[in-house]
Amino acid sequence: MIFTDRRWTSDELSLYARDYAGAEGPARLPVIAIHGLTRNSADFGTIAPLIAATGRRVLALDVRGRGRSDRAADPMTYQPPVYAKDVLALLDQAGIGRAVFLGTSMGGLITMALTAAAPERVAASILNDIGPEVAPEGLARIAAYTGQKVEIRNWQDAADYARSTNGAALPHYGPDDWMAFARRVFREGPDGAPVLDYDPDITVPMRAAGKDALVPDLWPAFRHLAQGRKLMLVRGATSDLLSPDIAGRMREAAPHMKFVEVPGVGHAPMLDEPAARDAILGFLADAP
Repeated sequence: MIFTDRRWTSDELSLYARDYAGAEGPARLPVIAIHGLTRNSADFGTIAPLIAATGRRVLALDVRGRGRSDRAADPMTYQPPVYAKDVLALLDQAGIGRAVFLGTSMGGLITMALTAAAPERVAASILNDIGPEVAPEGLARIAAYTGQKVEIRNWQDAADYARSTNGAALPHYGPDDWMAFARRVFREGPDGAPVLDYDPDITVPMRAAGKDALVPDLWPAFRHLAQGRKLMLVRGATSDLLSPDIAGRMREAAPHMKFVEVPGVGHAPMLDEPAARDAILGFLADAP
């Protein structure tokens, strides 16, 4: 095991994180890694050890309703402001005053919400294929399969499902890659068949918001995040969620923001790509 299992509590839920200890060397602020809508801490299984090797502790979270974290009794709590409150509870219980945040997709939205709630806790941030505005077609694609019932009989079915929902974003993946992907996003169910490793009710707030959920405007939150902080944006070159236009306007609004585009990848980069990996490690070398 290259990480330790950690738990913390928020709203009486028991929540989970992978805790990667930082290597020896000068003390640096820890990194809090937050995954996307239907994913979990396993998404950071490649980049987190690399960051930890530079001397930074990394806490990769399972957001409530995902992975090894409890599912919420009230599905309307599956929203970024509540997720941000959960992260603050982690920081408090772990004795972390400030941290650098690495947020993929929804994880970036949580970072923006956290900055609005407690700006002093966010020292710097990396947004992975997410911005203050999203392309409606990308979010509609994700909403079309999230929370839907799927019939999965075995791990090959799980790998085929992973490819069907993510193949356009990761065209370079082969059969072994998709099987590894499936092992990250599925778990073994009571009957031995794989089941998706998240609460299908995470979509309840999206359905309740209707069409308004497809076009969130978080530009004020983004400008607040960018103000006085180091910031980097990672974009998949073929992303259908973070369009070139949105990324361009983000760069205009935050001229100091570092930017890297990962070739041949859509939403969202897995951060094991050389372009993403090198940019993140370089950014963190100069971060608090």
